[in-house]
Amino acid sequence: MYQLKTEASFDSAHFLTDYYGKCENLHGHRWRMVVYIQQESLREDGTMKDMVLDFEVFKRAVRSLALEYDHTFLVEEGSLAPATVAALEAEGFSLTMLPFRTTSENLAHHLCDRLLAQGLPVCQVDVYETPNNCAIYRP
Repeated sequence: MYQLKTEASFDSAHFLTDYYGKCENLHGHRWRMVVYIQQESLREDGTMKDMVLDFEVFKRAVRSLALEYDHTFLVEEGSLAPATVAALEAEGFSLTMLPFRTTSENLAHHLCDRLLAQGLPVCQVDVYETPNNCAIYRP
């Protein structure tokens, strides 16, 4: 089995709904996503012969995804009153509405699904919300 790994980071704010601790308040993270892809065999022909995937292609996909979430407010759909969302948008804030509670576990799953949809052979995504704590998702 062959594996490649790359990573990217993004800064964003979030809060956890229905949580009783510090994270129920709006706060930010430098999220670090580490993505692993794997294949049983290497490509046999073309410009990517003897590769799992060209690192440039892999890095571009991961960094592009990270850029979508950089400097946005990650908001669980339905967690804020519609008037609050409208007020934030009217002030020019960048909101990324997500259909799940914005835990690192759910972000790891979501980011993995987004990369799988692009055809990458993802086998694991780690999402760090602090330098020492991460969630791991394997499809």
